[in-house]
Amino acid sequence: MSSEVLNKLMLCSNSGGFRQVKNKEGKYTYCILYTTGEDVDWKDYLDVELGRFIYYGDNKKEGHSIHNTSRKGNEILKDCFEKLENNDRTNIIPFFIFQKVKGRDVRFLGLAIPGDDRLTKEEQLVSIWSQKDGKRYQNYKAVFSILDVSTIDRQWLIDLKNNVKDSEYAPDNWKKWIKNGTCKHLVTNKVVQYRKKEQQIPNKKEELDMIKEIYNYFDDAYKFEKCAAHIAQLMDKNIVSYDMTRTRRDGGRDAIGKYRIGIDKSNIQVEFALEAKRYDINNSVGVKETSRLISRLKHREFGILVTTSYVDMQTYKEIVEDGHPIIIISAIDIVDILKKSGIKNSKDVKIWLENNFKK
Repeated sequence: MSSEVLNKLMLCSNSGGFRQVKNKEGKYTYCILYTTGEDVDWKDYLDVELGRFIYYGDNKKEGHSIHNTSRKGNEILKDCFEKLENNDRTNIIPFFIFQKVKGRDVRFLGLAIPGDDRLTKEEQLVSIWSQKDGKRYQNYKAVFSILDVSTIDRQWLIDLKNNVKDSEYAPDNWKKWIKNGTCKHLVTNKVVQYRKKEQQIPNKKEELDMIKEIYNYFDDAYKFEKCAAHIAQLMDKNIVSYDMTRTRRDGGRDAIGKYRIGIDKSNIQVEFALEAKRYDINNSVGVKETSRLISRLKHREFGILVTTSYVDMQTYKEIVEDGHPIIIISAIDIVDILKKSGIKNSKDVKIWLENNFKK
């Protein structure tokens, strides 16, 4: 481990996802959260537009209770979020987020605080169930906010280790958050981006098997439409209903749904149209197919395109550059949506299909 960089840079241990650092009194003083981004079952991710980081705890195997982990990572999460709930920010440790790039190289994603004041308290630390080999177990899904801090002075780390209170080297936005709870998120504007084929389809065998399971389960494209609508509903809880349109021969719209904006007692419902394409993984969706959907969108409607393959580059560019309100759910997106819903492999997919879509 001589080439491991984080222990030298951050004065921490040289392995693990949670790398907590203690002061001379044996108390946690700060914590490094390290993510490889390669765990297919527990995929941490950074939302750069919102300045929000989702990190999964360290109870990732069956056989242990949620807090009984060797690194005590979930215990740290529980403690910090309890202090956040009680407005005890002065005793919350800072978190430094790093992501694996290649080999031993890492990228610093930012200084983070637990929680996000744009979410309800119930959404910020969630205990979720998973299963492996038929055995169920729990893990945490934690939400962090990335502070708008461009540079960290390493003297602050030394001060933290030496139990120096109110260090002059602490970033201003950290001090403001500790004092009054004001969080300035590190956000960025959405960049116009066209996803290439390799960015729209899985590159791991187990994920490709999940898509193949869906593709092979339905013997024609029409039967896939209800599955596509269900996947869209799993993607966003605000999709409250959908109605299949095949019997009405509503070309270009395989389903019409309602999307709710607002709260239970005060909301509006916006209509959307959905198009489903059960294509082989190497058979792209082109201009012809998307044009049919776009042409049939009514005023104030948006569209959702769900495909087991990908959208070709020319078509993707036209949708983005022309500003069409179309959400593209490609093969890799289907995998991500299913995994976030607890359907994590091809075996799970088969059970899910058999339970929800009778042949």
